[in-house]
Amino acid sequence: MKELQFPVKFVFNITTLSNDFTAKDASGNTVAYVKQKMFKLKEDIAIYEDEKKSKVNFKIKADKWIDFSAAYSFSDSSGQETGKIARKGWASLWKAEYELIDQNQKLQYHIREENGWIKVLDSVLGQIPILGMLTGYLFNPSYKVADLNDETVIRLKKEPSFFGRRFQVSKLKDIDADDQERVILGLMMMILLERRRG
Repeated sequence: MKELQFPVKFVFNITTLSNDFTAKDASGNTVAYVKQKMFKLKEDIAIYEDEKKSKVNFKIKADKWIDFSAAYSFSDSSGQETGKIARKGWASLWKAEYELIDQNQKLQYHIREENGWIKVLDSVLGQIPILGMLTGYLFNPSYKVADLNDETVIRLKKEPSFFGRRFQVSKLKDIDADDQERVILGLMMMILLERRRG
């Protein structure tokens, strides 16, 4: 995933039981197929090369059982840890907030939801029959990835779609290939968690 052409689209499958999505680059090429294992007390995510699931490129695993402030470690196909994403516990109640940590356990980026009211309105109106099916078109949260100087480098935005299944990742500033890969893995894990929260 080092030579990505932005924007990258995440499209969730609505015909499968598992929480899974395909990531495609600007040319429409599949760059990853992400599948969350069901019925696990600890999150276990496989990132395959494509939908055929013939090769696992990355794994994401939680450091503890289901927890409000768990950290999720990324490892490559050789089992080498390449970084992690950690939810900011209570700070994430109002607006989602995560920290991206590099392979040396150093804080590298912050991921923050840009407008907490969108999630609140989506959750409340999503409970109303019929109207709940349309919230995917009405409320579209966005998340910014900012470096330690608070400069936004990447943005993830939910696109208007039925069942809220489409997301777009745009690059706003150049970062090195390893960082870019870590950010994309972090956004993949974050969107699995945030989509489940509503």
